[in-house]
Amino acid sequence: MRLTEISYAEARPIDGYGPGFFRVNDHVLRGPALITPWDAGPWGGLGDTESLLDLTGRIDVLLLGMGAEIAWPPRALRETLEAAGIGVEPMSSPAACRTYNFLLSEGRRISAALLPLG
Repeated sequence: MRLTEISYAEARPIDGYGPGFFRVNDHVLRGPALITPWDAGPWGGLGDTESLLDLTGRIDVLLLGMGAEIAWPPRALRETLEAAGIGVEPMSSPAACRTYNFLLSEGRRISAALLPLG
């Protein structure tokens, strides 16, 4: 996997999360969320492959927050994204939030698709 550094002058980190929500730039997102350096909004969950494929060419890695605990994503989802050139890193949603913020600060081409906690 190749990571490319870029500058996101307007990028906002994930400010917080809790049961059923994520907060980005003081905006609360309820339910599953798709967070990119240029936008943050609702996501349709693991069945919403189209929203993730729209990131092709814009990101190198998708941090896939699977909720409170780490879990493996559906094989078809992972294989579809990897075939499009998007690396998939499944982890718990809290770990995905922390990793997103860290990689964002390094200027990495990343995104986070997050399932809520509880």
